[in-house]
Amino acid sequence: MRIHFGSVVPMTCAGAAAAAISIGALATEPCGDFGECKVLVEINATDGDIGFHFLSDGDELRFTRLSDPDGRKIFTSRAFRELEEQTFTEMFVESAEPLCFDPLDDDDPDNDEEDFRTLEEFIELWSAGTYTFIGRGPHGERAGGETVLGFDLPAAPQELAYSSGMIMWSPGTDLGECADAGRLQGLVDMGKLPQHPEDVTVAAWEVVLEPDVEDGDPIGDQVFSIRIAGDAGLFAVTVPAEYLASLPDDTPAKLEIGAIGEEDNATFTEIDGICLNETEGCEDDDDEE
Repeated sequence: MRIHFGSVVPMTCAGAAAAAISIGALATEPCGDFGECKVLVEINATDGDIGFHFLSDGDELRFTRLSDPDGRKIFTSRAFRELEEQTFTEMFVESAEPLCFDPLDDDDPDNDEEDFRTLEEFIELWSAGTYTFIGRGPHGERAGGETVLGFDLPAAPQELAYSSGMIMWSPGTDLGECADAGRLQGLVDMGKLPQHPEDVTVAAWEVVLEPDVEDGDPIGDQVFSIRIAGDAGLFAVTVPAEYLASLPDDTPAKLEIGAIGEEDNATFTEIDGICLNETEGCEDDDDEE
């Protein structure tokens, strides 16, 4: 998964001219002495996994620390030797992302040996509330900032499709493999979730179209990525003709769309089997577009 933190978003959508949209809720506001800091939950609704991510961005740092709402240290980083002399600025960390369901409840035998932490267990492990970042500069200067983790989890985008240069999707109603709508309502009723994901406001949609090629193939680096405002009422994006022209005929690709909530929590859905610039058809293309 790729979360791109930023506030000014170029938008190319069906029936809309290119525009720039400011999304102020997305981890760009100053965070105390830090330019940015954010903690968030990220869910892959297709694979059924869940992780805790955090970002900080400060000036000339040699040390950073992240503490949970109880003031307990949960992460530290420190520079040594050349990096201590040079100092560092931005840092983005992703936790491991175990399955968010018990694999024994799943029909896929490949998941049987996978680590898992159910959505309920994840919520119990990570405390909602204020997380504190502390940094130290080259002369002991202290930087501090606070940000809040919540559990407003946006529903997974659904009905992803690609056809003739157009990407389309629909707002979702659940968290895919992590939890269906009924189970989520139970968590709301028990007070473990503040609201049903279907009711969580989507601040932005993140769309990523990526050639699905073998590692080392330079075509794999030619990724189309865009983020559009959630309140634009648009669930379609036109892929620029210049981007498609940069790819060979019959390029296999995968599509990833994320719903980004106002708390920056993100839920992604993926599909593969897309064939870009199709002439003879992509190898192993099971999804005729």
